[in-house]
Amino acid sequence: MSPPASAGTSPGGRSAVRVVVVDDHAVMRAGVVALLAPEPSITVVGEAGDGREAVSLIESLRPDVALMDLRMPVLDGVSATERVVAGPAPARVLILTTYDTDAEIERAVEAGAVGYLLKDATREQLADAVHAASRGETVLAPRVAERLVARLRRPPAAALTPRELDVLNGAADGLSNAAIGERLHIAEATVKTHLLRVFAKLDVSDRTHAVVVALDRGLLVRR
Repeated sequence: MSPPASAGTSPGGRSAVRVVVVDDHAVMRAGVVALLAPEPSITVVGEAGDGREAVSLIESLRPDVALMDLRMPVLDGVSATERVVAGPAPARVLILTTYDTDAEIERAVEAGAVGYLLKDATREQLADAVHAASRGETVLAPRVAERLVARLRRPPAAALTPRELDVLNGAADGLSNAAIGERLHIAEATVKTHLLRVFAKLDVSDRTHAVVVALDRGLLVRR
């Protein structure tokens, strides 16, 4: 955890936006801090390497914006976002990640994040996003916005039954049909039947593709 920096002011005399950077990779944190350093209207006041540390740091420093990674040890970015948003002095959480699947985006938004950026953002895009997030505005990376629009235009998928989801989760865990049957206390032939129904509903031809499509559509969530 880095010590708090002074709040600072922008050239116009207004207080700079105070930011906490959260990422489990020290090199990535350093890169984000370096990107924001030339911006006089933004001050990085702290850094955290996991979600639990981030929640504690944000409660202590009370920044305006938290730049939050998604996949971290101890406590992931979605869970940390939920705690920050529900906390006594909630900061605006702006997700900064490499992952842009429908499931990841949906989980972050449902947790209360005001924006979703990808780590290939330029300095200008990052700075603009921080300012917009501090005002409570929704910020989406262009690729993320495109995915959301495409999802809205996509015909609704046939819903999977609870048992079909159980079987698909077993496939996602790498289990054979026999092992899935043992886990769920059903016959191997029944497992095959459920999988065939899943394939038809998701318009795929094998279990690997079924898992990928289900994850992408948010039907399965792997933590």
